[in-house]
Amino acid sequence: MSTGPTQWLTIVGIGENGLEGLGSKTLKIIEEADVLVGGKRHLEKVPDNKVEKVGWGSNFDHGVEAIRKYEGKRVVVLASGDPMNYGAGSTLARRFGIEAMTIIPAPSAFSLAAARMGWSLPDIECITLHGRPLETINLYLRPGARLLILSWDGTTPAKLAELLVAKGYPDSPITALEYIDGDKENVIQGTASDWTVSEAAALNTIALECVAGPNAIAWSRAPGLLEQAFQHDNMITKREVRAATISSLAPLAGETLWDVGAGSGTVAIEWLRLEPAAKAVAIESNEKRLAYIRANALDLGVPRLETIAGRAPNALAKIEGAPDAIFVGGSVSDMAVMAACWKHLTNGGRLVANAVTLEAQQSLLAFHDERGGKITKIVIAREGKIGRLSGLKALMEVWQLHVVKL
Repeated sequence: MSTGPTQWLTIVGIGENGLEGLGSKTLKIIEEADVLVGGKRHLEKVPDNKVEKVGWGSNFDHGVEAIRKYEGKRVVVLASGDPMNYGAGSTLARRFGIEAMTIIPAPSAFSLAAARMGWSLPDIECITLHGRPLETINLYLRPGARLLILSWDGTTPAKLAELLVAKGYPDSPITALEYIDGDKENVIQGTASDWTVSEAAALNTIALECVAGPNAIAWSRAPGLLEQAFQHDNMITKREVRAATISSLAPLAGETLWDVGAGSGTVAIEWLRLEPAAKAVAIESNEKRLAYIRANALDLGVPRLETIAGRAPNALAKIEGAPDAIFVGGSVSDMAVMAACWKHLTNGGRLVANAVTLEAQQSLLAFHDERGGKITKIVIAREGKIGRLSGLKALMEVWQLHVVKL
């Protein structure tokens, strides 16, 4: 394997089988390194050949600074499996540039687990819980789903089993693969309801098959979830309006939404559920509603939702970066809020605001006159009882403004 004249940093993926799983060219790169960087587990796999070894230390930045110190020398970073699959590779590429790097991947834990289970990788969900809340799994629960999960630690399988029982999936088979592809490889199997192993090996990967019970919870990712999917105090964007709102906001991977006056967080949560690679910030001043937002985000599988306690426009100054989309569901009648949202919105970003009251509708018209965009009137009627009979009862009409900042 050759490297260009400017490629001084090599990232080598190592599996549980250590150096035995590497080719001769990769072994030669490790042998000729001026410095090896990695975790204790990986560094111990390399014989003491007088090369300098540097651990990651207390945090990733310590390792990055160590690498920077040796810039230009032959630096080899030892990483787990495929460094570009939830590994150090992408972070180091951002820090040092791919031009300086050679990346040599080993089979990932996902690939190895799929091989053990006989599962097709394109047909399953691959998720990491390393450094993430367990409730991340809630987004993926549905009858028949197959998931491969990188555990946070040895307690993850037992915690997952408890969550599955609570969500109505007690008969779901769980397979915990310990030290996969190493000398100590071991398999623990059971179902969620009868899982008895309180702590597996710290290094484990979970294969999960979701078997739904009669009370299983499974929510579609299509926007417009039923109101009962959320905890709320009736200050909630109705599902039909919410579906139209998410459509107007049009989330894309990597984009950030600000949900201003978030209420129970329904719009921000549905934004994240629709596009897992997007980000969202919910701004809300009411403490009770903030609690609803956080609980809803966990329950619906998007714990990465950021919450800001405060009232716009002042609260907007607490948020880093510029949003690609803003939804104003509360305080539409306050022109100062609308102006501040517009100021923070990135060029090319979308602002969507819903108005119900006359005052809010007047504000929407004034903003429309100044900034342009399109106003849509949303009128919904739902079936309801009229005495012994049934009829369609109209909900309050909603005016929706959609405007792009150019």
